[in-house]
Amino acid sequence: MRLALFQGPSAGGDVGANLAAIDRAARCAAAEGADLLVTPEMSATGYNIGAAVSQRAETSVGPLRDAIAQIAVKHGVAIIYGYPERTPESIYNTASVIGTDGTVLGTHRKTHLYGELDRRAFRPGERLVSQFTFDGFTCGLAICYEVEFPEVVRAHADSGTDVLFVPTALMPPFEVVGRIVVPARAYENQMFVVYANRCDVEDGLAYCGLSCVVGPDGADVVRAGAGEEFLVATIDPAALATGRSINTHRADRRGDLYPIERQRP
Repeated sequence: MRLALFQGPSAGGDVGANLAAIDRAARCAAAEGADLLVTPEMSATGYNIGAAVSQRAETSVGPLRDAIAQIAVKHGVAIIYGYPERTPESIYNTASVIGTDGTVLGTHRKTHLYGELDRRAFRPGERLVSQFTFDGFTCGLAICYEVEFPEVVRAHADSGTDVLFVPTALMPPFEVVGRIVVPARAYENQMFVVYANRCDVEDGLAYCGLSCVVGPDGADVVRAGAGEEFLVATIDPAALATGRSINTHRADRRGDLYPIERQRP
């Protein structure tokens, strides 16, 4: 699987500009031979947008989905994007995957909400493990803060996730998450973790970049700095097989001393 990550600034109040940025990134991804483009948390609408969350929220089959589907079909690249999803009950912070034929391959609602920024706007999702299949890999979705909880990523590992995609909006002073926590999650769970962050400032909220793809050995495949970047990486199934044969932590867990609960989608 060949991936592209877009670490860009948000257009904040301009949904059209956000969609145009995703379109440009998809064009670049296609030119690089990428199969899938990963964009940050709530990439279609902006993340730190206050009361505008309610105004921009729409159903899973709304105009934003249609616009992303058109971009995916036009460039022949699958796209992971984020937006506020409206349901009859509430609004969720949601990430969706659109295939090259414009269909929805997978979706996930953020289960662990960060601070008042999330809690005042969203209802937490109830599905811990959201998966989809792509290019022969079992892929998972988690959103931002969720990767900081070892239980979330371990649940993905127990459910067979090979590649975990994490659209995020990480800000200072939490760079430790991108630099240390994400590699640790990849290593301890023997999977690839694809972490796509924002950069720049959005309505006073700064983002720290550090988007990366980390392999099951805990080493960076690619990593961005703090500014706008476009990354391309290849997910090698041989690395999964090698890592899982060498690292035996999962198999050596002592289920007789502490509970090992297998979380299923």
